[in-house]
Amino acid sequence: MPHLTSTPVSVPSTGLRTGLGVPGWAHPLLAPAEWSELTRPGTPLHWVVLNVADGPGVQPDPHCLEAAGRLRNAGVRVLGHLDAAYGARSFPELVSEARRYVEWYRADGFLLDRCPAERAGLPEVRRTIGALRDLQDDAHIVLGHGTHPHPGYAENADQLVTFRGPWSDYRWSQAAEWTADYPPERFCHFVHGLPRGHLDEALRVARWQGAATLWFTDRSDRDGTAGPWEDLPGYWDEIVSRVGRGVSE
Repeated sequence: MPHLTSTPVSVPSTGLRTGLGVPGWAHPLLAPAEWSELTRPGTPLHWVVLNVADGPGVQPDPHCLEAAGRLRNAGVRVLGHLDAAYGARSFPELVSEARRYVEWYRADGFLLDRCPAERAGLPEVRRTIGALRDLQDDAHIVLGHGTHPHPGYAENADQLVTFRGPWSDYRWSQAAEWTADYPPERFCHFVHGLPRGHLDEALRVARWQGAATLWFTDRSDRDGTAGPWEDLPGYWDEIVSRVGRGVSE
């Protein structure tokens, strides 16, 4: 059994059910079945990331417009993908891309991917988040650290991605102690290379670590030739069913 840090009973429950956060499919022309599946009634989605062309692109894409519109009409939150490149991207670049997501695709918020995790990067990320909220007061902001960042980041965003990586690492991972001060709705985990036979174990790990937004897939990075998040897991129906009815203790 994994050696994990359990969420203390003193942490208040928010009542938020465990759900799926989709890190971003391939373009709708390349993954039409994937985008169609997201509007199936009963799919337990918290949000879906729209990544047009490593960002919003240079002009509105009609296929992405249609895909985003179907999701929003189904009541699914659509987040624009912004690549912070661990602090290498400039503030004006990120805000310009965010504005295009809002104007062209009516994005409900943003995933600030490859977000810095160190304390030194916090002021600039805080500045960026402030500008994103100026664009849209109710923007849902997810910081894609992929690891446990300095706890100060939790005071600025709606959610943090505190794990992104393979199942071989996830099954033995531990939550940082400071995460116990926050409810599960504040944390997301993205896990690839997860075999079907370990799905229940992975769901238990997520619950023990206090993460309510998940993405599990049996896909891998295929030696860097394609991202593991670009298409449906082979056990899509199974994970929709299990997450939709809640995670057992």
